[in-house]
Amino acid sequence: MILEESYTLSNGVEIPKLGLGTWFINDKDVAQAVKDAAIIGYRHIDTAQAYGNERGVGEGLMEPVRRTRPGCI
Repeated sequence: MILEESYTLSNGVEIPKLGLGTWFINDKDVAQAVKDAAIIGYRHIDTAQAYGNERGVGEGLMEPVRRTRPGCI
């Protein structure tokens, strides 16, 4: 089942095959989308500098990461 499948990166880290794409989503909207995705369990967020929404992706990750990994941010 795709929800349980993963990729193994060259450094040995595994990431889920199913991820959230962030291309063509502005900073404001991507922040909420990433936050919601992280809260419901997404662990693979596709992003790139070329998308121009790094600030929104970072903002979207702040609360979920603080909640699940205190002291990490």
